[in-house]
Amino acid sequence: MKPGIRVYATTVLAVLAFTVVPLRLDAQSAPQVARSADGVVVAAQPLAAAAGARMLELGGNAADAAVAAAFAISVVEPSMNSIGGRNQILIRTPDGGVAGIDGTTSVPLGYDPATAPRAAYGYPTIGVPGSVAGLMRLHEEYGSLPLTTIMAPAIDYAAHGFRLLPGEARRQAGSRDQVAESEGARRYYLKADGSPYLPGDRLVQSDMAATLRAISLGGGDAFYRGEIAGRIADDMAANGGFLTREALAAYEAEDSRIVRGSYRGFEIVGSDIPASGAIAILALQIAEAFDPDSMSDEAWASIIAQSLALAMTEYRRDGSDSSAVRVTSKAFARELSGQVRVPAEATMEAGGGRWAAGTGSSWLAGAVAGLALPPEDGHTTHLSAADGNGMAIALTQTIGPGMGAKVATPGLGFLYAVTLGGYLGISEPGERARSGITPFMVLDDGEPLLVLGAAGGIRIISAVVQAVTRVVDDGLALPAALAAPRVHPDMGPDGLAGFSVEAGPEDGWSGTSVEEFREMGFEITPTPRQGAFGRIHGLQYDAATGTWIGAADPDWEGAAVAPRPAVPTRGG
Repeated sequence: MKPGIRVYATTVLAVLAFTVVPLRLDAQSAPQVARSADGVVVAAQPLAAAAGARMLELGGNAADAAVAAAFAISVVEPSMNSIGGRNQILIRTPDGGVAGIDGTTSVPLGYDPATAPRAAYGYPTIGVPGSVAGLMRLHEEYGSLPLTTIMAPAIDYAAHGFRLLPGEARRQAGSRDQVAESEGARRYYLKADGSPYLPGDRLVQSDMAATLRAISLGGGDAFYRGEIAGRIADDMAANGGFLTREALAAYEAEDSRIVRGSYRGFEIVGSDIPASGAIAILALQIAEAFDPDSMSDEAWASIIAQSLALAMTEYRRDGSDSSAVRVTSKAFARELSGQVRVPAEATMEAGGGRWAAGTGSSWLAGAVAGLALPPEDGHTTHLSAADGNGMAIALTQTIGPGMGAKVATPGLGFLYAVTLGGYLGISEPGERARSGITPFMVLDDGEPLLVLGAAGGIRIISAVVQAVTRVVDDGLALPAALAAPRVHPDMGPDGLAGFSVEAGPEDGWSGTSVEEFREMGFEITPTPRQGAFGRIHGLQYDAATGTWIGAADPDWEGAAVAPRPAVPTRGG
């Protein structure tokens, strides 16, 4: 970024806040699909998508839009993410390069997993937040607008309030009892009588606005080394937490390890451990061994579910550079494809023979024995942003389960992520907790085809994989791909127990399809949609027209927003 580009005058911030007000939209009826040659921003809450699109209107790039949307969504979707959480960011630069930023929460150096309490929420579960560092690095290395401009929408939403969407109100209400245990969280997310906010209620977060304003003026240092850090550390020390001022000051957003593979001739790109891009690549490369045109849609879905199950055996293995090479290799995927049980009429893509359906449900038991996956809670948020100059961003941000640690420091206004206590496995001091986060891209001769990611715990991986296959194999446009029904492997202690299928009167697997799955010998659990199979907010690029197509997952309350065309000046 050019020297002097930051303008930190408070008067400028106040003026810019007024420019944000007109971008407010009716979140209940916000569009879920948008098309534009100038870029699109897609996020799980319409106000966040609008904040990002506003940056494009002001002449910013995709990095500016992503940072603006990420800070805004930490305000308007606090049950799913926070500046006290973690993020993973995948960047496609205008020159065709791909880079990544790892803003994952880390384990404080003074933490002893052998003696620390096992807990699902509360102060003992809080690690070092990484979201702010990740967003600051994205802005510093790739952004173009002043930070005060970029953060103005988030500050505006926090200071003046916004009306809760039904889904957000429901999620906050679901954590009411746990939230009430924290003085700060109770103050911010419950009414004076202890009741939760209702859909349509205005949520004003004055302390959050003050914290965001300090970051907008002081950057990452204001959060990790200034007064905010001191208040965080004091609160942790007083309540049994492990996060210290020293741990905050030492935190840095790191380079993500970029992993690559291919699927049907397209390059597929993701971020490696602590993210799960390599697992998504492995699942796709296993599935690539089979020809979807030789089988029914249900049979192909069973192939995808089994490919995901095989790939997820790698989820809890220790990570290293060498393991990433193995997991993303075509030879390894081909080897694993031999364990997939397929209908007799289906054939290998390369003509390598047939497998008759086996019996029982323990056919993968040896491969996945002992695999313990995280709870299938619906959590996390994802946003995607692109501009008209070839830059695109896939950004996933989370605090873990709904409302995260259910803790907020009084006076600061934000929730912390769950990192410690066993939720993400047992991590040693200094480690970054692994998760199913999967920002992802599909490239066609170096040009972007898909830019996406998802929310939804471990089902992030399966959602991303199926969106890719729906576009590449079925030829669907991204909006239709996201509306198509999904499957997800159900993993038991002895192996694959069967799989869940999206069911419902609209856009779900029909009763006839469910019976066809069962006739193949699989244990099937029909599950209503409502976001239970991951929520994707992504972009597709139409190279023929030079147009970005943004699509929000139809199972959620998100939106796709394109920048409004510039209004010609008089005499122009």
